[in-house]
Amino acid sequence: MRLRNWIAVVVSVLLLVAVGIVGVLVNRSALRAADTVHRTDSRALAVNNATLAGQMQLLSAKELSEFAASYPFSLEPGQADDRAALEEYVEKSEVFPYGAAITALDGTLLNASRSHALPAATDPGYQVMRSLLLAKKPGFSSVMTVYGPDGKPIAVEAVAVPIIVNGAAAAVLIGFNKLADTTLQAYTSKLQSDAHLTMIIDSAGTMGFSSDAEKIGTKVDPAIVAAAKANPEGSTFVEYQSGQTKMIAILVTGDVLPGGWTYVRAQTMASFDGAVHSRSQTINVTLLAMLLIGAVGISILGYRTQVQRRRADEKFQALFQHAPDMVAVLDADGRVAYSSPSAASVLHFPPGSLQGHSVFELVHPEDRPSMMAAFGRLLAERDSVLRLQTRILNSAGRATWFEFTASNQMHNPALTGIVINARDISETRAFQERLAYEAQHDPLTGLPNRRRMQDALGSSLRQEAVAVLFIDLDGFKPVNDAHGHEAGDELLRQVADRVSGCVRVQDVLSRVGGDEFVVLMPGVTNRADADAMSARVRMAIERPFRVLGNEITIGASVGVHLAQAADDPDQALRAADHAMYEIKHLGGGRNAAIPAQRELLHVGRHRAED
Repeated sequence: MRLRNWIAVVVSVLLLVAVGIVGVLVNRSALRAADTVHRTDSRALAVNNATLAGQMQLLSAKELSEFAASYPFSLEPGQADDRAALEEYVEKSEVFPYGAAITALDGTLLNASRSHALPAATDPGYQVMRSLLLAKKPGFSSVMTVYGPDGKPIAVEAVAVPIIVNGAAAAVLIGFNKLADTTLQAYTSKLQSDAHLTMIIDSAGTMGFSSDAEKIGTKVDPAIVAAAKANPEGSTFVEYQSGQTKMIAILVTGDVLPGGWTYVRAQTMASFDGAVHSRSQTINVTLLAMLLIGAVGISILGYRTQVQRRRADEKFQALFQHAPDMVAVLDADGRVAYSSPSAASVLHFPPGSLQGHSVFELVHPEDRPSMMAAFGRLLAERDSVLRLQTRILNSAGRATWFEFTASNQMHNPALTGIVINARDISETRAFQERLAYEAQHDPLTGLPNRRRMQDALGSSLRQEAVAVLFIDLDGFKPVNDAHGHEAGDELLRQVADRVSGCVRVQDVLSRVGGDEFVVLMPGVTNRADADAMSARVRMAIERPFRVLGNEITIGASVGVHLAQAADDPDQALRAADHAMYEIKHLGGGRNAAIPAQRELLHVGRHRAED
């Protein structure tokens, strides 16, 4: 009897040990899978944020390039007109309000704005910028420090582009921005969280942008700098010790951020691991406790196992209940076999109502064909993974952008379906669309800018003739001199509104710089129609304007050119520009006769690269 009891005890213990070992292994496997998904999502988010930051940096270089190409610098040391142009640009620019300078190719200072102190030419931060310029790329410096009138340090960044004369680089135009006041810093501040610190550092490990603005200009942990140097391309995780605290950071390096800058998001290991690791440890401790009380018997063992399993299921459901991402499993026909509670709450459907319905019913009609084709490719390949972005309709029929990660697990008996993980990216898409709009529109008037106009002219000339009207305001400069740039800006906005009322629906009105506008009239081949439009524009502009309490009267010189289909767009624009200047030389729009149509000219001040 005793032997039988010992056998029962031994069997109980062995069974408990076996169950415990299996439980630990399953828990460890689940933890590894959760860690993999978490790190993959964190890496994707970091790369996305770093890409946006890099685009914002490149947009600043683009604005500087447009200024370098639009003004005929003399490049003489200390030349007054060059300095005035720099100071006017600094005053108007939202990107480089801190200062601007012109240097020779060897770094010798030729001219500079005088509003703020600029870094010395010997500052080592220029080295990275110059190496990028030598590689024929926009130059971005490391963090440089200057001191304000109050003696406090100010962290600045320099952005440089070449000044091209006769097809070759003749000098370097440098724009300076105060890092704490930049658009990129404003964006980085929005990423502020109690759980982590987001920052963008230079190659020396100095913070240029940070979700905590007080840390701008300070150094990061040496382990982060070493990891950035060891991994110059792509994204990576680095774990390090800060005092007594274990830390983890994700780094994004390489061409995503120009100038050797690195995107970093750092946080404690505890906050990164989150509740999953804590609950995993709880499960392991429970299993060890069950091993110690194995002699209690099979009945107690079974009871505790069931209780523990139920608690684990409740915790698993709690995690999915409050997760921001949507998780779903689809069958081979695309019907929803399982969806997490968050799927119904995010899309505002009643809980459980999505089961059995085709997921393609939720896809925007315009995206449905491509989504179905992608689903077919995913089914055709075992273990394949697909990532894409599409619009999903909620219960009210409103479309929201989601990023999907789909995995073919049809062969997995535990799932037997397509596993979908979806995240709402509508804010990111809206930000990207706003950046694309701002890149093609004039920020003052809201009209299409030069680039958008040139694209429209080239596209139209491939199909039909286009009448090109080049408008230059007469008497605009005295308005700026007498009433200030604020009045000048308001006058330009009113001019844009009036001319917009003159053009046809299919016409394109754009502001191409300063007080110059261009009207494109697709399909117009009759000179009289173009001249009639020119007359309407002049009459609209010659009517008095009410600007900041002052009555202002100006005129307009309008050059007209009829471009035939397949004509060169740049030459057509030059011809209209030349016609406008002939009117300008004859005394302006009020006094000059309209020049006759000429053949396309190879002269003019507008270049294809403008």
